[in-house]
Order: sequence, then structure tokens, then C-alpha cells
Amino acid sequence: MAKVVTMGEILLRLSTKDYKKFMQADEFEACFGGSEANVAVSLAMFEMDSAYVTKVPDNPIGRSAVSALRKMNVDTSDVSYGGDRLGIYYMEKGSAVRPSNVVYDRAGSSMSTAEVSDFDFDKIFDEADWFHFSGITPAISENARVIVLEALKAAKRKGVTVSCDLNYRNKLWTINQAKQVMPQYMEYVDVLMGGREDARKMLGFSLSKENEDDTPNLEAYEKMFREMADKYQFQYVISSLRQSHTSSYHDFSGCIYDGKNFYTAKKYEISPMIDRVGGGDAFAAGIIFAILSGKETKDVIEFAVAASALKHTIPGDANLSTVEEIEHLIKGNGIGRVQR
Repeated sequence: MAKVVTMGEILLRLSTKDYKKFMQADEFEACFGGSEANVAVSLAMFEMDSAYVTKVPDNPIGRSAVSALRKMNVDTSDVSYGGDRLGIYYMEKGSAVRPSNVVYDRAGSSMSTAEVSDFDFDKIFDEADWFHFSGITPAISENARVIVLEALKAAKRKGVTVSCDLNYRNKLWTINQAKQVMPQYMEYVDVLMGGREDARKMLGFSLSKENEDDTPNLEAYEKMFREMADKYQFQYVISSLRQSHTSSYHDFSGCIYDGKNFYTAKKYEISPMIDRVGGGDAFAAGIIFAILSGKETKDVIEFAVAASALKHTIPGDANLSTVEEIEHLIKGNGIGRVQR
């Protein structure tokens, strides 16, 4: 069985209940999450050998975060302990025309102050087949940027396939910072994922033309993907395709380029949407699983899109869908009948 290693910062998520605004909330729903942690959980749900690397404080909150991953069968043996605190993010769930809102409280967290010496990357990647990270991790601190680069170098020394989800977050760093940092990682990346705005803001690639009605211009996506693959020698370039009608109603699809062919996936209408957070991570996990499973390129994007569509129906950060449930949806069984 293939082994996938992901690395990032796990956070405590505190969400308002019943779609309340922060100023209305007198209690919060708590869970743990974070981009790469969500990918690790999703892959474990697919019964893959999934390992997660991070640093957490050696206190009950940090250990609770690790325990939450272990409960989902994620390997946490290379988690480092130390530092002062676990990062937090507050989630105000939007509805209809009101967007969701995220407030970060992660300055000085254990992962943001971690050092390269906290991780033995040669050991971590010794039996790994795949390494996944996102653009969120280098955004949290200068230390994290160095750690990501050292991880990438070690992964390549070990012959490990590397994927990156660009995941630009303007509340964590500026476009100029992202453009200075992210391109240096691309020489190590085999599989690149990210939306059109991520590609523009972080790598300087733009669609040659966009449709006025916000529907995806697929010819422009293919052209941009070819340019990105030509410059960085990516094996795959992949993007989700999302049209937001309201906070509660999205159309969702995706497209992929494998160096020769360009494919788009079936579109799903997601309404009402229960929780958008983690949808991109479910998409990334679907891509990783499908490629490692030897699926054809068209089937890779279909699996990833279906996985993400299901995540939008699940509260919390991580996708808890199984391979069987995703394949059931791909076959057209998405009308919500009770399974007996």
C-alpha cells in the first residue's frame, strides 16, 4: 500500500452555531482541522497509509489534536512536541447572500515557531511514496518557509512524488510575499493543484480570457495549464471549478491536464451546502488517491470532484466519505435516497 505524508499546521476550529454571527454567539462548536491534516484524514478514510507531520504544544490541547488524528487512523509518529500554543481559527458560517468569515489566531503557534531540527525528514520520507503540502504552511512564518523547503529537498532525495495545493490566504500573507516564496518550491512539485486566482497571485499565471457570466472558460484553462506544465515540468496541473450562486448554493466541477490531454469532470449542484471548509482538501485527497490507485486521467478528476462534492455535505474540516460512497455518487446515485 502506498504511503502518503502530509505536513502543515493543525488548528483548533471554533465555529458559531446555527449560522450566527460572531457577535451573537455565546457558544462555539469545536473540532480540529487544517488543510494538510484534512488531506491526511481523507486518505485514511480511503484506507491508505496516511501520515501527518506537524509540531504541537506538549499540553492537553496539543495532544487532543494529535489524538483526533489518531482516532481517524492517521500515523502521527513523526509529530514534534513543543512550543507555546496550538493555533486557532474562528469560523462564522455564512448563509444565502452572507459569506462565511474566518478569523485566525495562530501567531506564535508551535508550528509557526518550529525549526528544521524538529523534524528528521530523511526518516520521515524513508518509506514514503508521496508528499503533500499547501501554500498555507509557508504563509504562517519565515520558519515554516524554511521547513517546507527542507522537506521538499528531502522528499526529492528519496524519490518521493510531491503535490502542492496553492491555497492562497490573504489573511496570512501578501501577494508579493507569496510570489517571492512559492515559485522556488515549484521545481520540486510533480502535481500542482490550485484555482485560477491562486495561480495568478502566487505564480503569475492568468487565464487568457474569462467568460463574463463567471462560467469556466475551458480553453483558457487548458492554455494556462500547458504554460504552467511547460515552465515547471509538472506531471499534472489540476483545478477545481466553482461557481458560487450564494453561500449555500454552488456548482462544482474540476479540470486536469496530464501533459497530453485535458479533461473536465461532471458538474454537481450543491445546495444546501453544509460546510465549504475542507472542500479543496477533499479534492486534493481525491486526486492523490486516484493517481496512486492507477486511475486514468479522466477518472482521476471525476473521483476528486465527487469526493469534494460529498465533503460539502459534511460538517467539520475533514471529508469522512469512503471510496465506496464516492464511487456510488460517480455512478449517478446522488439523489439522496436512503441506503437500506
